[in-house]
Amino acid sequence: MSKVKYRYNPETLSYDKINKGLKYYSSRITIYFLFVLVVGMLTYVIYPHVFESPKEKRLIRENQQLLSQYDIMNKKLDQLELVLDDIELRDENIYRAIFQADSIPNSIRRAGFGGTNRYKYLEDMDNSDLVITTAKRLDIVMKQLYVQSTSFDEVIDLAMRKEEMLRCVPAIMPISNRDLRRTASGWGYRIHPIYKDKRFHYGMDFTAPTGTDIYAAGDGVVTRISTGKIGSGYGKRIEIDHGFGYTTLYAHLNEFNVKKGHKVKRGDIIGFVGSTGGSTAPHLHYEVHVKGKKVNPHHYYFKEDFTAEQYDRMIQISTNSNQTFD
Repeated sequence: MSKVKYRYNPETLSYDKINKGLKYYSSRITIYFLFVLVVGMLTYVIYPHVFESPKEKRLIRENQQLLSQYDIMNKKLDQLELVLDDIELRDENIYRAIFQADSIPNSIRRAGFGGTNRYKYLEDMDNSDLVITTAKRLDIVMKQLYVQSTSFDEVIDLAMRKEEMLRCVPAIMPISNRDLRRTASGWGYRIHPIYKDKRFHYGMDFTAPTGTDIYAAGDGVVTRISTGKIGSGYGKRIEIDHGFGYTTLYAHLNEFNVKKGHKVKRGDIIGFVGSTGGSTAPHLHYEVHVKGKKVNPHHYYFKEDFTAEQYDRMIQISTNSNQTFD
């Protein structure tokens, strides 16, 4: 039997019996429901901030593992960059130097990526700064590897053409000069024979009688035959393109033995000594150009069978501050 409940009535100063009708039970149910709803909402809002669910714990653990992997990846990238820097240094100072290949500037090796932001899709990720930095480093390393691969392709091609290159290098004196008596003047400042002022002489002069044979210093193609102006300049001259960046010039000739477009071999007779142009006596003015820059010819007498003493004497003769013939 259920207990009877009473409620105190202050007006009558007595207890009135509580009738538990439908209204009573409806109000009680509503109160309980609201209480449960409030507790549930508080639990839903507060619980995740205080306690971690199994899924959250798993995600946190996976995130920590990913961060560790990124750290390891960046350390390996550090090592890879050091190795790549060493390879590039060897490429520039050894491989490309041996084959006289043009240097690859850092502006190409270290070129960035222009245009739109290629990493925008990573900006919404957690730890986006770390992810984007690592992605950029990977892209730069990949580009450096591509440039280095292209460089090695060029070096390999040059290596396969080594014999051809050796034949093309201007490696002999352009006239017979076994006793070195025909070495007149070399690279450096000299007194001009006509104007009597000090000028730089970009080549070597060899004295020889008119009609003396002139030889091609290396294999190549005759690219220029010129008679020049009478009484000035190079006079009659021949220019040969040897490929691989080498060209040679032979000036003040008396006659030609080749025509423009002729292919020549090292040692072929291409012309004969004269005294045309701005010349004061029969001689040959000889120049060597490497990639468009004039260089000292005596560095390129590889095929001459000189003793060490003869080579030193040739250098000494060519560097005397005597007058040139042109």
